[in-house]
Amino acid sequence: MRREVQPMTWRKSSYSTSQANCVEVRHLGTTIAIRDSKNPNGPVLVLPKVNWHGLTR
Repeated sequence: MRREVQPMTWRKSSYSTSQANCVEVRHLGTTIAIRDSKNPNGPVLVLPKVNWHGLTR
């Protein structure tokens, strides 16, 4: 299922630099949206929070 993500404020890690390939995240209630910071108009991956927590631990 494709889900449209409305314009919003994205968050990037404080460890990111202008030279690094980074992801940005946005909390959407019970899900997390993830995108490539170098391609903000590109695809967005939306995961349930439980899956996001599995990736970040």
